[in-house]
Amino acid sequence: MSAEPDIIGEIEAVGEKLRAARAEIAKRVIGQETVVDLALNAMLSGGHALLVGAPGLAKTRLVETLGVVMGLDAKRIQFTPDLMPADILGAEVLEETAGGGRSFRFIEGPIFCQLLMADEINRASPRTQSALLQAMQEKFVTIAGQRRDLTPPFHVLATQNPIEQEGTYPLPEAQLDRFLLQIDVVYPTLAAEREILIATTSLGEATAAPVFTGEELMAAQRLVRRMPVGERVVDAILRLVRSARPGEPEAYDFVERAVNWGPGPRAAQALMLAARARALMDGRLAPDIDDVAALARPALVHRMALTFAARAEGDSLERVIDALSARALGAAEDAA
Repeated sequence: MSAEPDIIGEIEAVGEKLRAARAEIAKRVIGQETVVDLALNAMLSGGHALLVGAPGLAKTRLVETLGVVMGLDAKRIQFTPDLMPADILGAEVLEETAGGGRSFRFIEGPIFCQLLMADEINRASPRTQSALLQAMQEKFVTIAGQRRDLTPPFHVLATQNPIEQEGTYPLPEAQLDRFLLQIDVVYPTLAAEREILIATTSLGEATAAPVFTGEELMAAQRLVRRMPVGERVVDAILRLVRSARPGEPEAYDFVERAVNWGPGPRAAQALMLAARARALMDGRLAPDIDDVAALARPALVHRMALTFAARAEGDSLERVIDALSARALGAAEDAA
């Protein structure tokens, strides 16, 4: 594994811009450094992210700020039970021309943007949620039999409230799998909450300035895919993902007992891209096994399900993934 001679300068240049982007985001989003880094990671990887957390933890503010800092056309959809697919995609309307004729005109929905915030995505029906499936995977939508491409880069950052579940519709596994990472947004520390309290109750409101453009973000995404990855890291990713699947020869005994279904190949792809992006954000030329360990939870937690027995015993996917990561990646280190 060796880096291209010209890639070193590109990594340094993108690293400088990422440091500036973090500084701008920190003006408006306080005390959520890990969340910010994972959201940037998902965008550098060219993927989508699911933000899961209680209300009032700056999820909406983060997405709005990312749109400004990354130079993207951002739009927001508030998902509700009565939201229809046409409210997301758009629709054709029949218009009468000045000469008395009639013709159809397509009115674009909010999905025609570069950064879409799907707020409380689990409050809409499965029919409406499915309107995002093609867009998230294929980067175009089909309306009235006609293909309509979305403006690149296209990213969906969806939010989900894990507390209030009345009147919600769990996301189908096929849609969850299209999110590169699940980002758990936790309560801030005491020091961060003190800073939030002071910053948000004064007259002045902090603003963020653009750092990237859409073209520069796409160039950074191409750079991520050009970064070299060592065989140790590839083997570690495969060992981790395959050992999380019950029924596979690599699966551990506790996985057979606790896991109902495990992650598919998209999990390995997500880990490969996200590990590269994490290395880029740290200014390193290539990822290592520590990057895979740090991203195991965000990449796997929404791609697995516990058995009834494990849930009855009070087990959690987070603990299962932590144990899995320790054993699988430890074995990869020993084998290296």
